[in-house]
Amino acid sequence: MGMRIWGMAIAATAALTLAACGEAEMSEAGIDSVRLLNAGEDSGNWITHGRTYSEQRFSPLSQVNQGTVGELGLAWYSDMDTARGQEATPLVMDGKLFLTTAWSKVKAFDAATGEPLWDYDPEVPGETAVKACCDVVNRGLAAWGDHLFLGTLDGRLVKLERDTGKVVWEKVTVDQDASYTVTGAPRIIDGKVLIGNGGAEFGVRGYIAAYDANDGDELWRFYTVPGKPDENDAEYLKAAAETWSGEYWKLGGGGTVWDSMAYDPELDLLYFGVGNGSPWNRAYRSPGEDGTGEGDNLYLSSIVAVRPDTGEYVWHYQTTPGETWDYTATQHIILADITIDGEERQVLMQAPKNGFFYVIDRATGEFISAEDYIPQNWAEGIDEDGRPIFNAAARVDKTGEPALVMPGPLGGHNWHPMAFHPDEGLVYIPAFEAATIYAPEADWKPDTARGFNVGFDLGAGDLPPDLGIRREVYGTVRGKLMAWDPVKQEARWEVEYPGPWNGGLLATGGGLVFQGNSSSEFNAFDASSGEKLWSFGAQTGIVAPPITYTVNGEQYVAVLAGWGGAYAITADGELVNDAKPVQNISRLLVFKIGGTAELPEQPELARLPLDPPPSRASAEVIALGKQKYARYCAVCHAPAAVGSTVLPDLRRSATIANASAFTAVVHDGILKDNGMASFAGSLSKEEIDAIREYIIKRANEDKAIEPSGRVATR
Repeated sequence: MGMRIWGMAIAATAALTLAACGEAEMSEAGIDSVRLLNAGEDSGNWITHGRTYSEQRFSPLSQVNQGTVGELGLAWYSDMDTARGQEATPLVMDGKLFLTTAWSKVKAFDAATGEPLWDYDPEVPGETAVKACCDVVNRGLAAWGDHLFLGTLDGRLVKLERDTGKVVWEKVTVDQDASYTVTGAPRIIDGKVLIGNGGAEFGVRGYIAAYDANDGDELWRFYTVPGKPDENDAEYLKAAAETWSGEYWKLGGGGTVWDSMAYDPELDLLYFGVGNGSPWNRAYRSPGEDGTGEGDNLYLSSIVAVRPDTGEYVWHYQTTPGETWDYTATQHIILADITIDGEERQVLMQAPKNGFFYVIDRATGEFISAEDYIPQNWAEGIDEDGRPIFNAAARVDKTGEPALVMPGPLGGHNWHPMAFHPDEGLVYIPAFEAATIYAPEADWKPDTARGFNVGFDLGAGDLPPDLGIRREVYGTVRGKLMAWDPVKQEARWEVEYPGPWNGGLLATGGGLVFQGNSSSEFNAFDASSGEKLWSFGAQTGIVAPPITYTVNGEQYVAVLAGWGGAYAITADGELVNDAKPVQNISRLLVFKIGGTAELPEQPELARLPLDPPPSRASAEVIALGKQKYARYCAVCHAPAAVGSTVLPDLRRSATIANASAFTAVVHDGILKDNGMASFAGSLSKEEIDAIREYIIKRANEDKAIEPSGRVATR
């Protein structure tokens, strides 16, 4: 209650000042609670990840609007030095723009001219890449005082001087001997830096923690799944333990908090989303006496509310009880006040991976409504208590049999931020449709050294070297921008894309919605109708969300471009390149009305031909190689060795013709500084050579069906 009164009091004193200046001067006072609580009034800057604590990603700026957006042009751009996926939301303060790039690097620019001011490289060890499920990405910074805070891929929390990029301190927030990573942006509430972690696919126990912004001391830690029976002293962990069975703690349990957070200062509640189980397959993670999966497994796939001062548990809502499909609830959380059945409700909204859009009472966690926003077949619906009505055939942890389930592990919506337009009453969702075969692996055993620990045969869904089948499958995978009415629980309009993995959203007071896509475009749409009003050829796929800000009264729109992330490296490479191969050309793009800058001519994408040696290995060796490749290699180099453009396509690698060279890379780790660590602790030299023979086999098969080396797509 004290926080609520304090928040209301400071709002009254600060709102007028911020509203009057628009571009609040920050060089003297820096970022404090007053500024963060009133970020919505500070339209000229972008001082926290979602622009405000409510994470609506709506800006009232309207200089760029439906009438003027056609005059939008490139003001300036800056090339990045990391040719991997770019997922960050920039921050803008005092006419300066700050962003993170892949490999957890930080850069600062003059926000109007693009002049580089400083950069910082935390020098993350290259071999950390094998701990990352979904590329070496980073989603952004947090600001407090005159400092910036960064989470690094190898699990450090770093405090930087905002003016210089100089390191003030750094703290290790995870067990660096385990496969933890940090890719999400921190948040700060009243001088407490909040950060989670990732790694559930590899066998870790998830948590979120708060650190003192002054000295980096850990203030509290909230574990999202129970530990050993004698470690669950907190009441919320005792309650969670009742929903698990077996010796679940030996496999970590999962539940990492790797992205979404939001904060309501009036209720004084911090909300965060919890990830998937470790392993995915509940039959191995939480087995019953009959050997099948058992229990809800709290707090997996849940939205949890806690007190930010202490980490005290307040409530939770579980979107996918007994999750077994990698259906995380770590997707973007939005807070808003909307009218439902004639009553204004304080709600929390989320479109998690499982395909349902949820509206929850954010004060109590009470379920209000849920409807599927994409086609899905794991549930027949959500009952009046907010629990899914399961499709028995999709419960592969119970049946032990393979099943084609929609959505697959990338979800119907992944990490890409949504946006909420309060005037339209719409939530804009970067959604997609893609099913997956979940095939339980018999006698599965964990390997906490390397590789995915999910309890499924990851090669079961590999597409055969058959053009007809490939075209048929490609035709079922779709991407779309959806304008979702959270009251009616239905789409008002949709924009279809050639494929999935399109960028995050920005909504503005100019009646616009901005989004980049996998077809290398950056677009502006009419927020009410979905009509495309403007487009820019970005030369690379865009997955990051845009922001907007002003300098000296002039509005800018900025987006970090650079193809990558989970879909770009883990999906069938020819499926990813649905229309044409998508390059990674990582750049920050900044636009304004009348901008006249031009990008350099786009370079041609040079791809090595498919020119493998003959395949002479036995069927037994190739089968072994297929099995090991699926578990240890496909997460970075794509299923069935059909690589895309972000990481090496191993079918085209010269090393497959030389057993010694291939072994030196995979076993000896000679390329560990480039991200290719040694797998000696998980794979024998014989198994490594079997993987090489499998890749050779696959390269010959694909060369036979497409002499040009490219599998035709739609």
